[in-house]
Amino acid sequence: MQISVNRFFLYLFFLALLSNCSFSKKDVVEQDNNIQNLFEKAKPIEKELNPDLKIQLTKSTKGKPFLRNNSNNSGNINFETNFQKISSFKFKTIDQFDFTQPELIFTDDNGIVFFDGKGSIFKINDDLKEIWKTNHYNKKEKKLNPILYFAQNDQNLIVTDTLSKRYLINLSNGELVWSKNSLSPFNSNVKIFKDNFITIDFDNVIRCFSIKEGNEIWNFKTEDTFIKSQKKLSLVLKGKIVYFINNLGDVTALNVEDGSLVWQTPTQSNVIYQNAFSLENSDLVFANNSIYFSNNKNEIFSIDARSGIVKWKQTVNSSLRPTIVENLIFSVSEEGYVFIIEDQTGNIVRITNALTNIEDKKNKIKPTGFVIARNKIYLSLNNGRLVKIDIATGIQENIVKLHGSKISRPYVHNGNMYLIKDNAIIKSN
Repeated sequence: MQISVNRFFLYLFFLALLSNCSFSKKDVVEQDNNIQNLFEKAKPIEKELNPDLKIQLTKSTKGKPFLRNNSNNSGNINFETNFQKISSFKFKTIDQFDFTQPELIFTDDNGIVFFDGKGSIFKINDDLKEIWKTNHYNKKEKKLNPILYFAQNDQNLIVTDTLSKRYLINLSNGELVWSKNSLSPFNSNVKIFKDNFITIDFDNVIRCFSIKEGNEIWNFKTEDTFIKSQKKLSLVLKGKIVYFINNLGDVTALNVEDGSLVWQTPTQSNVIYQNAFSLENSDLVFANNSIYFSNNKNEIFSIDARSGIVKWKQTVNSSLRPTIVENLIFSVSEEGYVFIIEDQTGNIVRITNALTNIEDKKNKIKPTGFVIARNKIYLSLNNGRLVKIDIATGIQENIVKLHGSKISRPYVHNGNMYLIKDNAIIKSN
């Protein structure tokens, strides 16, 4: 009898406990309806803002913004074209063109240097006539279709590639001066500081090498991920400070002479370590004592170049390089909207749709880059079109078909506009 009574009370105890648990769970569910996730990402903006607002720019860029530009900011270039005269220089197809961001390099003697799908480097003049062509890869390396990055130093051309090679060639004839292998493939633009050059590899290590012999001077390793993003990394150089961004979104400033740390600013949460391969940051741009960049996670940043403090963050979904003109920041989102942002506050001044008259039934048309020239925006698309937009009104002025698939961002040099497609350089003047 005692055992039965104990079992009865034990049964009541567990029944009461389960009842309390169910009530607690119900309470939590009811409370969850009122909980907001503070770290939830904002959705991309896909509507216009102040479309009737007129924007007037008064300054234009002096000099040659695509020649030895350590800031990556091209500004408002003194140039305009209606694409009435178009010519091209053809080369062997770059198979990985849709997934990479190769760049033209313009030389001091008005030459243009680029490469083809088998790693051949060629130099042409501004009339697209070949000056020389050379290839410093063996048969096996050619089959790997290397992507090349360039920088000029006096009469030498510095080359880094996705095969872990770095080498120096004579810019007047293409002859090899020296060649060395590295520990990891390279994945960034190249900057020159005195007798050294700086670049970043796929392991998120920034490295400084001697131009004369190719030996490493210093390196600085940042956090790495197992799966690598194919997005090209970026660095800018101002005075004795080099700024760079890795594929985790960490922005780092180093003393360019010895590689010592000045500051480092993470811009992503720890969650990004699990899917860093999906993060695509734009190139860094230096202007107004600030570092600017955006990403495909719907963020654009302004970071104080001296302290590394984030001055502001705004909602723009773009992995394209922004452009700063006077006190305004221009960016184009993946959805095709042109954002104009006030530099000091980060407030969005105007948003207009750049793809208004372009049919896109499958939502596959994406911007690939832009420049600003004489108060116009020239916007490249991945369907081979180039859109000319008036900055004052935000209205399209012209849509030109240059190719059937992706074209690069426009380049402006010596009164001509150049664009790259997978097998040719296109020129318009």
